[in-house]
Amino acid sequence: MKLLRYGTAGAEKPGLLDSTGAIRDLSGIVPDISRDTLLPESIAALRKIDPSSLPRVSGTPRLGPCVGQVGKFICIGLNYSDHAAESGMAVPAEPIVFMKATSCIVGPNDNIELPRGSQKTDWEVELGVVIGKRAKYVTEQDALSYAAGYCVVHDLSERAYQLEGTGQWVKGKSADTFGPIGPWLVTADEVSDCGNLNLWLEVDGHRYQDGSTKTLIFGVPYLISYLSKFMSLQPGDIISTGTPPGVGHGKKPPVYLCEGNVVRLGVAGLGEQQQRVVV
Repeated sequence: MKLLRYGTAGAEKPGLLDSTGAIRDLSGIVPDISRDTLLPESIAALRKIDPSSLPRVSGTPRLGPCVGQVGKFICIGLNYSDHAAESGMAVPAEPIVFMKATSCIVGPNDNIELPRGSQKTDWEVELGVVIGKRAKYVTEQDALSYAAGYCVVHDLSERAYQLEGTGQWVKGKSADTFGPIGPWLVTADEVSDCGNLNLWLEVDGHRYQDGSTKTLIFGVPYLISYLSKFMSLQPGDIISTGTPPGVGHGKKPPVYLCEGNVVRLGVAGLGEQQQRVVV
C-alpha cells in the first residue's frame, strides 16, 4: 500500500493511493498515519480494505508529511563511501548517528525556507525507513520485520551551521522545512529489496545526485539493529539512511541553494518530491 496524509498543514487527514493514482480517504478507518496505525496488525487490517469502497478525494489537495507525530528523526551521516570522499572525510568504521528536530518535517512539495542569513543550504536525497513496532536489541537477521515501510526523505543541511564552529550536526539539519518526507509511506511488502533502490536529485533540471542503495556502507538491517542497541525505536520513528554523492558542498566550487531554485528528487518506487526555495 501507499499510505499518505493530505490537506492543510497541521490538519492533514489519512489516506491511501489507489491503483489508478486517486487518493482515497481513510479518516473513517484510522485517525492518522502515525504510531498505532503503523503496527503490523493495523497495516494488515488496512490491507484487507477494498480501496474502491473508500471515499475518493476530489481535486489535487496538498500532500502532507506521509507520517504524523514522528517521535524520532534519526539520520546516518557519510553512509556512502563516495559521498564521504567528496566531503573530504574518512569512511566511518561504524554509523555516524545524528538527529533532526521533528519540527523540520514538512510535506513533499512544500517550500524550502532558507534560514535567516544562510549562505550554504544544501540538498541530500535519502531513503527513509519508517519503524512499525517497538525495536530494542533486535538482531540484524530480524531487523526488517520492524520496518512498516519506506519513504523519500530530503535531508536539507545548512553546511556553515553544521560544520563551522562548535557543537553537533543537528544545528545545521533542523531548520523549519529542512525535512520533507513523502509523498507516500510505501509499506514494506511492496519493497522487495530496500538495498537496491535508485535515488536521484535535480536542481533547476540539472541532475546532481544519481545513486543506489546498493552502495550503502551500512545497510538497512544493520542500521535498525545497530540503533536498537542504544535506544528503543518506536512506531513512527524515521531513520534516514544517508545520501549518495552529488551534494552541493562537494562541488568545486561548492554550489548551494538560492531563492527561486526548484528541487526535484525521488527514490525508485517511493515517489517524487518537488520544492521551491524561498526566503
